[in-house]
Amino acid sequence: MYRDNYITALRTELLEMVSEQLTPVAMRYGYSEVPLETNIKWRPQVLVLGNYSSGKSTLINEFLGAKVQGTGQAPTDDSFTVITYDESETDGGAIRVTDQRDGKFLLNDPEYPFETLKKHGQRFTSHFKLKKVNSPFLKNLAIIDTPGMLDSISERDRGYNYQDVIGDLAQIADLVLVLFDPHKAGTVREAHTSLRDTLPSKTFEDRVLYVLNRIDECSSMTDLLRVYGTLCWNLSQITGRKDIPMIRLTYSANAAEKSGRTEDPQAAYLHYLENQREELKKAVLQAPCHRLDNLASFVETHGERLCHLLEGMISYRRKARMFRLKFFFTGLLASLVGGAAGWMGLMMLPPIGGLDPTLQIAGAGLLSTIILVFWLTLVQKFLYSRFLKKWLRQLDKLTPLSNQTRRDSWAAIRDLLYVNLKESNGSYSLSQVLGEHATVKQIHDRGSKEIREALKELAGLAPEDDAWFGEGPGPVPYWANTDGKTDEK
Repeated sequence: MYRDNYITALRTELLEMVSEQLTPVAMRYGYSEVPLETNIKWRPQVLVLGNYSSGKSTLINEFLGAKVQGTGQAPTDDSFTVITYDESETDGGAIRVTDQRDGKFLLNDPEYPFETLKKHGQRFTSHFKLKKVNSPFLKNLAIIDTPGMLDSISERDRGYNYQDVIGDLAQIADLVLVLFDPHKAGTVREAHTSLRDTLPSKTFEDRVLYVLNRIDECSSMTDLLRVYGTLCWNLSQITGRKDIPMIRLTYSANAAEKSGRTEDPQAAYLHYLENQREELKKAVLQAPCHRLDNLASFVETHGERLCHLLEGMISYRRKARMFRLKFFFTGLLASLVGGAAGWMGLMMLPPIGGLDPTLQIAGAGLLSTIILVFWLTLVQKFLYSRFLKKWLRQLDKLTPLSNQTRRDSWAAIRDLLYVNLKESNGSYSLSQVLGEHATVKQIHDRGSKEIREALKELAGLAPEDDAWFGEGPGPVPYWANTDGKTDEK
């Protein structure tokens, strides 16, 4: 139990670090619409994507050991279904759906990390649901089944933006399965968009597994090789990668048996691919084991992006301060010159030239003040507006983009920086942003490093149990204080 307790304590400290140090900054500048910890506080999740006939539901039913999802050649379910374990069921009876809830429940219950999906509207909510199942397979993870990808469909046809929903779910998933079938090996339009644009921008490549499903429907081993080659070619064209990712092969043993394929001599090759089915199942079951690594990556990624956002705001604010300072002294000089010229002009006018010099100087001072006030109000406002527009057009010059890592993080926050500068008119507290930047940078530079060291220490513990959820308080990781806050020595 020591290992389980250590995992629980480490997970708790990670969540506290995010909620206390990163979330306030993320919420203040619109980086996230909900607290960042909302996306990582629940159990590990496996997102299943694929064409409408790729066998997603059949594969899920195989994993669970019962028919939980409807199956068929035509699209049978147009909903996003979260399938999780029902911990209240302890009778050990037949595997079944023990409870079902609608989308409104999922989006509003703080136990689940789906609050951010509210932005997709009522049409999406009506296509979002929860199923609780008493399958042992789900004890340490949850599966999210998705509507099948179609070839000719638009956002208007579905009533919500399918790619945006997929992106949000992929962002919080620990593993993404992308399924293909022998009949449409990666040629569906929505699959092309998901693989080319959505998944690369929302998750990491090592969390995406490509699966060729329903291989029992290939007429022979030669036919399977043709399908496999076609899928490899299509993936290379879709992803733009020269190195083809590993493609796992699987099929439903129950479906093959019912169709009589297991008795067909031409399907003897299936016997040699049983290890592929087991490896896929093992990869899914190991999603909880990667949860802490994914949480550490979560802290590193969002810490880096927030640092870059604040760095851009600091850079602009310093440039704006220098602009205002130069502008002030220019206006001051102009007002002094104007006042001196006015004084000399007054002295040269016969009616006024004989006045008391004190009154002449007072008049010149009044003229100088009027010029300065005019300069700092009307002229400065006009020129500062042009200054802001100039930097909004050339945001890329605010921070150095010397390597690909910097360019990737900049691409993630550039539009947000634009919005913040435009909405605030470039006016905000530099000292506050500097303080926030120092805090977030410490989390990114030191905190994430110590998280990795804690994970190495965890790897050295005896693997008594790989379960994600432990009991008891467990040991407090050495990189955190006893009050749950990061060490700031």
